[in-house]
Amino acid sequence: MGFMDSGRKAVVLGISGVSSSGKTTLARLLRDIFPKTFILHEDDFYMTDVDIPVRDGIADWDCIEAINLPAFNDALSYIKTNGKSPPDLISQEDQNSVGESGVDPGVVKELHQEAHSKLNDQPALPLVIIDGFLLYSEDMKDIRELFDIKLFLRTDYKTAKARREARSGYVTLEGFWEDPPGYVDKVVWPNYVKDHAFLFKDGDVEGDLDEDVVERLAIDTMPIDAQGNMTACLRWAYKTVMEVMERYHD
Repeated sequence: MGFMDSGRKAVVLGISGVSSSGKTTLARLLRDIFPKTFILHEDDFYMTDVDIPVRDGIADWDCIEAINLPAFNDALSYIKTNGKSPPDLISQEDQNSVGESGVDPGVVKELHQEAHSKLNDQPALPLVIIDGFLLYSEDMKDIRELFDIKLFLRTDYKTAKARREARSGYVTLEGFWEDPPGYVDKVVWPNYVKDHAFLFKDGDVEGDLDEDVVERLAIDTMPIDAQGNMTACLRWAYKTVMEVMERYHD
């Protein structure tokens, strides 16, 4: 796991995975637990609605071309330089509901108290959480290298499809988007496979990870038994992040 030089102003945590894998839920839970923490959503850097790529008559919100990469990169650079969110950034993603987390409030309180105790309510550097569906792909190498911690949430096709299709829609820059019928099968899952197959043995995104690749890229992957269990996922993420935060706090 790489660490920032002394000139950096924040610890930058990436949380990535297929759409509906629990990224935003986990990000919000960690924000409630760690002091001096804020979230930047990749979804806040979508292109305007009219500029979203259209393929086979369907708007593709799940590809790299749908993201304003220069603006995203600029925001991350601002955070690293200043240790705070860009002043002109207004989050559209925070208007989107992620539903109940399924985590007992007592667990969140327990971890909150432990984090604040270990960090004395004032960590040396703020924790900035970036959540997004496309943070670690080969086409995002430059942005991928900006993260000090990289968490990857695994989710199988069946679960991702059920969760995505249960959502009512999304607030966008210019309106509201609802997935058309078959969107997961035509757009979401194929794009996920294309951009993440390199992380898995034989390109099977529901199979075993290629440990050599994830180790080389310093990606921490959610334990397989935490799939569908946000409490287990949260405890894993908390432990991983705390190890880094304590190192900076010393």
